[in-house]
Amino acid sequence: MTTADAPFEDIADRPWGTFWRGLEGPRRWFEKSRGAETTEDAVRMRIFFVMALFCAAFGTLALFAARASLFSGLDRAGAAGQLIPGARADLLDRNGEVLAMDLMRYGLYIQPRDVSDPAATQAALLTALPMVPPARLAVAFRGDHKEYYVIGGLTPEMKDRVHDLGLGGVEFQEESARAYPLGVTGAHVIGFAGKDGIGLAGAEKAFDVDIRSKAGRSPEQLSIDLRVQGALQDELDAAGDHFGVKDAVGIVVNVRTGEILGMASYPSFDPGAPAKGDPAALVNHAAATVYEPGSVFKVFTLAMGLDSGLVNIRSVFDVCSPLVLPGQTIHDYDKGDCTLPLWEVFTHSSNIGAAKMAVKVGAPAMAKYFRDFGLYGKAPSELLESARPLLSKKLSINIVATNAFGQAISVSPLALASGMSAILNGGVYRPLTLRKLDAGQAPAPGRQVIKPSTSRVMLGLMRLNATNGTGHSADLLAPGYMVGGKTGTATKLVNGRYDLGKRNLASFAGIFPTTGSFDQDRYYVLVMMDEPHVTAETGGFTTGGAVSAPIVGRVIRRIAPFLNAPRVVSPSDEPLPGAPKDAPAATVLAGIQP
Repeated sequence: MTTADAPFEDIADRPWGTFWRGLEGPRRWFEKSRGAETTEDAVRMRIFFVMALFCAAFGTLALFAARASLFSGLDRAGAAGQLIPGARADLLDRNGEVLAMDLMRYGLYIQPRDVSDPAATQAALLTALPMVPPARLAVAFRGDHKEYYVIGGLTPEMKDRVHDLGLGGVEFQEESARAYPLGVTGAHVIGFAGKDGIGLAGAEKAFDVDIRSKAGRSPEQLSIDLRVQGALQDELDAAGDHFGVKDAVGIVVNVRTGEILGMASYPSFDPGAPAKGDPAALVNHAAATVYEPGSVFKVFTLAMGLDSGLVNIRSVFDVCSPLVLPGQTIHDYDKGDCTLPLWEVFTHSSNIGAAKMAVKVGAPAMAKYFRDFGLYGKAPSELLESARPLLSKKLSINIVATNAFGQAISVSPLALASGMSAILNGGVYRPLTLRKLDAGQAPAPGRQVIKPSTSRVMLGLMRLNATNGTGHSADLLAPGYMVGGKTGTATKLVNGRYDLGKRNLASFAGIFPTTGSFDQDRYYVLVMMDEPHVTAETGGFTTGGAVSAPIVGRVIRRIAPFLNAPRVVSPSDEPLPGAPKDAPAATVLAGIQP
């Protein structure tokens, strides 16, 4: 007797009989109908109940499918992004351009026990994927391992190429791969992440926790402006190749907000394949290297002297003879007039004048101001590569004098940019940042380190140096943008002694526009060239004015339109005439008003 013909009592005793017992009422009605209806009607009833059972089963499946699709949570932002281990959010510049992103990649695995013809399979794989190391592939087929990882980072096209071969024992697994579409552009500031999805350098490391937590939900946006970054790095790379430098640095900062718009280090590398690059090229010299900066440091020295009230721009210094200190004699690079007012100490870049002013201000005041400018600690930045300065243990009179023109102290370019931003933004020191400020968002409060009036005078001196002093070439290459700046040419220490030959650090710290109120955007551009070689167009010189100032001028000319910087094209933009030594301060600072 078949199951269909078995009595309901027998069926109810079976393991799945509980379901039938739940249908006690329909069962009795069905038995009654069996006795009263024809055989044909009984068959119809059986078919009806079977259809009802199938409909109930499919209805239940449909309900569960709908629940899984509508209420699984995968529709929530970020849920899908966590499915792949090591997933990271996209990294964007301030305008939404992609700096780094995750791409779907695949790892190739071999299961030797499922391979019927190892030799043929190996040959087919090498033909389809010529980048696979043959030795590694051979190991995959020889061992008794259950599964062997061969290579990762395969694109969907590569995977499909192998998949179409129909090879047994060849498997793929999804894996996340980080892509850097800009190549070497911005490599040091963007950084890179490892195959496990952990940030290892640059912004990828600085914001690692945020980038991983935002994967699949929202991008991480930096303060970097890709247009500024591209122009800065393009000029820096070209100059680095041209002058054959050891290394070089470029930084662009909005001094009002503290946002870093561009940061470049030469030589660069490909963040998509850092292991293939020169280890020395992986160093972000802007943050991780310290230099004796030379005369650009006079920006700090004069700001200190002016803010202390012990000197003013009319104060006169005797620079006729070298400054003799115990065991040390300080000379000027270029012999000039015997007496210089303070503003000419700046434009002439007199080491003697700066040293005498620093000695007059004194060691305690220098320690206070330099600490306030952030020069006695590593630059407070999100970049974990930020390096600590090299300082003298004691501020003797010799150290005070040499610190005045940027020797016997080594700081990072990032620390220079942080400190000078405070001097040029109205006197407020705030850490520089790689985070973009939202529209209308106020910058970090910071702390007041010099008076706004001192900041205004320093902007005037920077402008005067670009029109009448050592930074003239920067102003000529960016006409109308009211460029200011300070040059620096630092002889380098070699075996404990300063090399007076050809090895030096050529720098230019630029600012534009030097006019306007402190609540408007103002941009700082720093370029440092380490050990440039002599070229014909520099007249045999490797100074900051000859090498770095023109680079800054070209950078400003390229980026100013992107930044909507005001441009003045009028007779007032002509270089200020050479101010006589007896000119009052108002003449020296002509045109530099809030």
